[in-house]
Amino acid sequence: MKNEEKIKMFKDVFAPKSGEKVLILIDIPHDNIIDNKRWKKLRKMAKEWYLIFKKMGAKTGFSVSILEYKATGLENSSIPNEIVKVASKSNLVIAMTEYSASASLLPICTSKNTITCCASMPQVEKSMEKTAFKADYQKVKKYAVAIKKILDDSLGAEIIFSTGDSLYIDLRNRISEAETGDCTQTGQFINFPAGETCIAPYEAASDEIDEFGASKTEGIWPVIYNKELVKYIIKNNRITEIISNGKKAKEMRTFFKENDTRMNVAELGIGCNPKAVITGNVLEDEKVGLHIAYGMSTHLGGKVKSDMHQDVCYSKDCPIEGESVVLIYKDGTKIEIIQNAMLQYELLK
Repeated sequence: MKNEEKIKMFKDVFAPKSGEKVLILIDIPHDNIIDNKRWKKLRKMAKEWYLIFKKMGAKTGFSVSILEYKATGLENSSIPNEIVKVASKSNLVIAMTEYSASASLLPICTSKNTITCCASMPQVEKSMEKTAFKADYQKVKKYAVAIKKILDDSLGAEIIFSTGDSLYIDLRNRISEAETGDCTQTGQFINFPAGETCIAPYEAASDEIDEFGASKTEGIWPVIYNKELVKYIIKNNRITEIISNGKKAKEMRTFFKENDTRMNVAELGIGCNPKAVITGNVLEDEKVGLHIAYGMSTHLGGKVKSDMHQDVCYSKDCPIEGESVVLIYKDGTKIEIIQNAMLQYELLK
């Protein structure tokens, strides 16, 4: 994208106003959290965006600063309190980080008397300027809102994977969130590039289990880690067993034992950005279609607090594809929102 195109995008998506404070956040490697080429390019991109915002601010009358902090090493693990305090005093926060800061930034936006809106951009890459950033965000908004209507009325989702495995996700007693790409108003929070609707599964927490009973989320959730196929056995919305004798399976057993809240099935997401492509980068991959996450769900309207939240993507051309997603309704009707691992856009018109 040329600078003129970026300026237009910044005005359309963020619209910073005179007198406001814009903050760009970056995280940096330290100790055993090792740097890499992509992360270096990300920090360079953040500084490029900072300079463009600074020029815009000189004309419009808003101020811009860039602030770095030591990387957490885990997706959605808590960022330092001093960073949260600075962010809460800013009007627009753009987090261009290696490890997602969404779980720490969202509460700032939703807090009483907030002055802040946020965009979380973990592992953003310059290549996205040619793909997902190029989307018509009026259409993206339309698609995300349409998916929200479809999800909010459903009882659950039946998922069939290309491995032949199946997983049922219980969606009772939950409301989805549409991520439309609009971050112009106080209190808004987006993942950018945008374009998805997500919902936390029903988790049978202590304040809801008496009314709704146990969670019906169960089945087999397959995940590929560097060509190693690992299968998570899901019961009552939790990972209860790991099927694989490989190295990664052993690592994940240890990982989940360290904090059992990580075993929670935390999200069903449907991406709806037509310009997004599968590259292996979760930030963009999740905007293509189906993704599922484990760990924390509170930032999505769920009930489980954790120290992390990790998405796994299943669109066409992912290592494992979610070939079919069928939503089930109270009257017995069904809608196949994903077919042949692709979002059925005709349902959203």
